[in-house]
Amino acid sequence: MIPSRRLLPSISALSALEALDRLGSASAVAEEMALTQSAVSRQLQGLERQLGVELVKRDRKRLSLTQAGQDYVVQIRTALSQIATASLSLQVAPLGGTLNLAILPTFGMRWLMPRLPEFTRLHPDVTINMSTRLRPFSFASEPFDAAIHFGTPDWPGTEALLLRTEKVLPVCAPGLLPHGAPRNPADLLKLPLLHIQTRPTAWADWFAAMKVTTRAPLPGMMHDQFSTITQAALHGLGLALMPDYLVEQDLATGRLVAAHPDAVEARGAYYLVWPQTRSADETLRLFRHWLASQAQTEDGLPR
Repeated sequence: MIPSRRLLPSISALSALEALDRLGSASAVAEEMALTQSAVSRQLQGLERQLGVELVKRDRKRLSLTQAGQDYVVQIRTALSQIATASLSLQVAPLGGTLNLAILPTFGMRWLMPRLPEFTRLHPDVTINMSTRLRPFSFASEPFDAAIHFGTPDWPGTEALLLRTEKVLPVCAPGLLPHGAPRNPADLLKLPLLHIQTRPTAWADWFAAMKVTTRAPLPGMMHDQFSTITQAALHGLGLALMPDYLVEQDLATGRLVAAHPDAVEARGAYYLVWPQTRSADETLRLFRHWLASQAQTEDGLPR
C-alpha cells in the first residue's frame, strides 16, 4: 500500500535537508544542488509545511537543523542513498546485473583483481562496482550487495564465505637489525612497533604465539592501510607485522628483512560477507559461487 501523498515529500526537499545537515550552510547546499539559496530556503519551508514540524532553525541568515530535523535526516539518509543507487543501477544495468562490492584495498588489489578477468570472461554481462571499506559497516546504511572483510564472520544478519587465512611475518628495514634477527622474539619489543588499524591486536597475538608475555597496550605508530605501513617499514620507522605475500618481493631484494624466520597464522581470515536478505540475488549467487572456486587454494597469492 502506498502511503498518503502528505507523507511522501519531494526528493529535492529531502535532499536539501540532508545536505544542510551534512554541509552545515545554505550556501553550500545551494552550490551542491545547483540552486539559489532562496530556492533552497523555499524547499525547506515547503517541507516543514507539508510535515507540520519545525525542521530548521533560522538564526539571522544561518540555517541549522532542529533536533527533530537531525533525527529525521538519520532515517531518510539511508533511503535517499538507496534511491540513488537503484536509479544509477537502472540506468547502467547490464543484462547480467550489477554487483556493488566493498573491498579491502590491498587484498582487493593483490588477490581479487588478478582473478577477476576469469569471472568477466565467464559472465561478461555482469558489472562489478567496487569501493574500499576498511571496517565492517551496516548493509542497511551502505549501498553494497556484499563485502570482502578480514576478521570473523560475525556481522548480524549476514552469511559468509571463507576466502583464505593469513600468515604474518615481522619485517623491518635492514638498518634496524644490523646484527640480524634476534634469537629471542622478546628482543623485538626493544624496537619501535608499527600497528595497523584493522588488526589492533596483531602484535599481541604474535607475541603470545611466540610465548612472550607483553603488557597492553603495546606502543607504536598506527597506520590505516598496508600500503602506508609498508612504506614506514621501508624507511626504517619501525617493525611491521605483515602478511607474508605482501613483503615477498621486498624481502627478496633486501629492502626489508625478516625479524623472525617463520610466518605465523593470524587470528581472523578473509571472507566474502553478504546480507541474508540478498542470498537469492542471481548476480550475487553467480559471483559467490565463482569466488568459492578461488577460495583457500593451495598455491600462494598472485605476485
